[in-house]
Amino acid sequence: MSFFSKIFSRDNPNVKMQPLYNAIVSEGRQLAWYEEAQVPDSLDGRFDMIAAIFSLVLIRLEKDDRQGQDIAWLTEIFIKDMDGQMRQIGIGDMIVGKHVGRMVGALGGRVGAYREALEQGADLREAIVRNIFRGEQPEEAALDILANRLAAYHVALQACDTDDVIAGHLPVSRPAA
Repeated sequence: MSFFSKIFSRDNPNVKMQPLYNAIVSEGRQLAWYEEAQVPDSLDGRFDMIAAIFSLVLIRLEKDDRQGQDIAWLTEIFIKDMDGQMRQIGIGDMIVGKHVGRMVGALGGRVGAYREALEQGADLREAIVRNIFRGEQPEEAALDILANRLAAYHVALQACDTDDVIAGHLPVSRPAA
């Protein structure tokens, strides 16, 4: 490839992260999260669950110092998808940027909360109530299921090879028995 081809290429470098993003969204939409763990099956609930899985994947990728650019590309895909979702539900051009900005801020807060809970000993259940149930206390059984499944998913992600994660080969979450 020539010098000018590299500079003026229309290739999208973040395309390699699309399979991972698709896997994150697919996992976040698994029915067991909503049926067994009672995550609200609403736009907000689906965002919260996808953001939770996205956060766990980011925490995993942060462990590999070589993944900074891939994390940035994955986040760009998230932003583009959220922008498209907002437009699809009728949010106008004038304010879609503000909504997406809030969503990205919410994602950052969730990454921090889940990192503190899963790796620094903070209360995962508290983070879940705040970030998935938006302050409303769910049934104890549902909260237990969700906390146990997210913690197990985090552990399973840590055992995955980075290249497998990048390729979108995520662990399969296990519904409650």
